[in-house]
Amino acid sequence: MATSAYMSNRSKYGRPQAMLWAENPGRIEAGAYIPNGYEVGYDNEEISDLTQLNQFLILSDHSRSPLDFSIDRIEQRQRMINGRMRSYHIADKLKASLSWSMLPSRSFKAAPSFSETGTTDYSVDERYTVDGGAGGVDLLSWYEAHSGPFWVYLAYDKFKQDGVEDYSNLAQYNQVVEMYISDFSYSVVKRGTSNHDFWNISVSLEEV
Repeated sequence: MATSAYMSNRSKYGRPQAMLWAENPGRIEAGAYIPNGYEVGYDNEEISDLTQLNQFLILSDHSRSPLDFSIDRIEQRQRMINGRMRSYHIADKLKASLSWSMLPSRSFKAAPSFSETGTTDYSVDERYTVDGGAGGVDLLSWYEAHSGPFWVYLAYDKFKQDGVEDYSNLAQYNQVVEMYISDFSYSVVKRGTSNHDFWNISVSLEEV
């Protein structure tokens, strides 16, 4: 089960990977958003509740483009008889896009042996993505399995949450948004000679 320790150990650097996809909005633990359940690919025969498997996917920062955000402001504008514009604001919806170049199709050479704390034996579990995040096949499989919405966890310096300033959120996921994948494309750039290829992937997401 994902915990704050698990998520901390699954990031190679001092901050978590910029984006995570999950089946659930998770919970707040030690001031951070933590998804419920087990990571995609987590394999443990002692898990009795199989519905907790494959609940979230940690995306890789390996050759990732900048996170590109835009706001879709839903409103009705009408100019009054005196010439002044009046707007009826309904909601702001987030749009995000990102891409990867030369992303390995697999994150590990073989199925990783993650422990309950998120650590693995990298002398055995050879990484292809620099941080052990999702490879191209993982991203494509998630897209194929999710025609509907899911939860997107974001980690960047958005230090004001609901108007409250928080200067200690860099090392955690600090925003969770329910989104659809509005566009997904990939190309196989180079076919490897071992057991992985290199892909270019582009993804666009839109808030529900």
